Amino acid sequence: MRIAEMNWMQAEARARSDDRAVLPLGSTEQHAYLSLAVDAILAERVAIEAVGDSGVPVFPVQPYGFTPNFVEYPGSVTLRLSTWIAVVTDILDGLVRSGFRRIVIVNGHGGNSPAHGAVLEWLDRNRGCQVKWHNWWNAPETFAKVKAIDPVASHASWMENFPWTRLSGVTMPGHQKPMMDMGRFAALDPGAKKTLLGDGNYGGLYQRSDADMLAIWQVAIAETRALITEDWA
Repeated sequence: MRIAEMNWMQAEARARSDDRAVLPLGSTEQHAYLSLAVDAILAERVAIEAVGDSGVPVFPVQPYGFTPNFVEYPGSVTLRLSTWIAVVTDILDGLVRSGFRRIVIVNGHGGNSPAHGAVLEWLDRNRGCQVKWHNWWNAPETFAKVKAIDPVASHASWMENFPWTRLSGVTMPGHQKPMMDMGRFAALDPGAKKTLLGDGNYGGLYQRSDADMLAIWQVAIAETRALITEDWA
């Protein structure tokens, strides 16, 4: 359930009986013709649907992450790396102070990954706690499902185009965009990156059927739920 649906007394009681909690991490950045909040929308939604009626609290999604590649795209907001690491570890400190010791981070943005190293360092200072870092979209079972449907899948392509990340009145291009040269892209400054990338899709179709997307979503929910419920030390 959402922590927004609990008061502090209920959160205290919950942590005493079950010290698991879920923290979704997102980003606000360009996703071609899709919502700027794709990563936040998907991380929070998969977390909430994965916990189901278990009572495990899902804390509010962190909407801003580390995305320096896209700062030339209007609406894209990045935190400094030092700020981003401080935000994630400060949130973990707050969860532990509230009594939660087993935490699943459901990450929705690849650029956020540097904070994973900071989490490992944080665990050294917080013995007895456990944190699982889960990149939900490229977890083994979910990404295998993506590849089985269409191996040409990337940022802002069809694989992020769910009914809940589309925008009303926006029509998707009907062609398959060639994959970008990632090595070249990585070497460029943000302005040159935008010139090379264009609309924001790294490569692939812009949209597939809802049936394909819901098939991926069901695998993602099941894989995330297993991480929340199983294999705790």
